[in-house]
Amino acid sequence: MQTHLVGRDMITPDEWTDDELNTVFDVAFDLKRKRALGEPHALLRDKVLAMLFFFSSTRTRVSFEAGMAQLGGHAQFIESKTTQIAHGDTAKEIGEIIGRYCDGIAIRQVDWGVGNQYIRDVAAASRVPVLNMQCDWYHPFQALADMLTIFERFGRDPRGKTLNMSWAYASSYQKPLSVPQSLITLATRFGMNVRLTRPPEFKLMPEIEDLARENARKAGGSFEVLDDFDAGFTGADVVYPKSWGATLTTTDMEESKQIAGKYSDWIADSRRMALANENAIYMHCLPADRNIEVTDEVIDGPQSAVYDEAENRLHVQKAVMALTMR
Repeated sequence: MQTHLVGRDMITPDEWTDDELNTVFDVAFDLKRKRALGEPHALLRDKVLAMLFFFSSTRTRVSFEAGMAQLGGHAQFIESKTTQIAHGDTAKEIGEIIGRYCDGIAIRQVDWGVGNQYIRDVAAASRVPVLNMQCDWYHPFQALADMLTIFERFGRDPRGKTLNMSWAYASSYQKPLSVPQSLITLATRFGMNVRLTRPPEFKLMPEIEDLARENARKAGGSFEVLDDFDAGFTGADVVYPKSWGATLTTTDMEESKQIAGKYSDWIADSRRMALANENAIYMHCLPADRNIEVTDEVIDGPQSAVYDEAENRLHVQKAVMALTMR
């Protein structure tokens, strides 16, 4: 267990060592047990987390606010459009000033080509840890929650298990690349056999795919890219079909939506689930486009882990906050 994490930013798990990540998971399991037993764990009494949102949220906002309350602290909700951030506050000013008011800064900014750099600019100016609640490149706490869920279902050594991170069709909006990008680089670090299944227009950043490939080589797993939806499900232990935009093909969201329409049959249904291993689990970060991205019988079925996965956001976030904000 590592004990030197006070003040560390969490922008992507790629910047944390294996030992540091295992410390996060150890603490997350312990805090989850404490909550189940009703044991107080006010580790951040009188600490304040500023939560700055440029993009709407349900699970992220609620889980961070609840987590800070359970740790004995307070979370401030700050909406960019209703503050002076919309009228000129710079990233440097946010880091310098809010970093003096509060004990941590959490940010969700998913605009393509803007979000990750904005968070890093705030972090460069801040004297307190900066936590990435999702940007255009990464969704670190979702990936950490996903891995915690996989550990619960398959044990702390998931080597040899196959994870299919797949694109799926959705009509609601063209979603960021950050969930698949974070999960393929994290799961490969733990030796899983990771498949990235997606139509050719729905690429991820090449440097992210290269990192996943290198992680798999080091950890003894594998990483492959497929373009056949059914093949991705076949023999998998974890299936994670979700939508993202064709951002690296076009930055025009309407064009991206039109491209996605060519693959409207990429839906997680009972026939696809039957291709996976008998004990396979279905995962999704939520919200899902029901009966478009996934059928009700799958997301509400016995193989679905989505609610445990959503709960685990709370526990991994509490772990990182407790380790970094003391």
